[in-house]
Amino acid sequence: MTDPNCLFCRIIRGEISSKKVYEDDHVFAFEDISPKAPTHVLIIPKKHFAGLKEAEVADAEIIGRCHLAAAQIARQRNIEQGYRTVVNVGPGAGQSVFHLHVHLLGGRPLAWPPG
Repeated sequence: MTDPNCLFCRIIRGEISSKKVYEDDHVFAFEDISPKAPTHVLIIPKKHFAGLKEAEVADAEIIGRCHLAAAQIARQRNIEQGYRTVVNVGPGAGQSVFHLHVHLLGGRPLAWPPG
C-alpha cells in the first residue's frame, strides 16, 4: 500500500517528521514545509499512487476523501470565505513528489489565474 522510497509514504509511516494537521484511516494531512499562503496544507492518501494521471476508477473515493479532508481543515481554520485546492499533475505543473497530494491554500486573497 505504501512505497518504501516515497517521501510522503515515509511521512505517513512516521519515518520523517511532519506537522500533522489531520489523519484518519484513509488520508494524512500536514503543513507544507514551504508554504505559499498562511494555510498551506498537503492532504495525501495513505494508499500510494504517483498522481492523478495514474489514478484508477477504484481511487475515486480516496481522491474525494482528500478533498473532504481539505474542506474540514478549511472549516477548522476559518478560511471558508475563500480557499483553493490544487492537484499538480506532472513535473510541468510543478509536481515534485510523485505521490498524489492535494494542496489546501488559504488565509489570503488568491489571484486568478494562478501561476
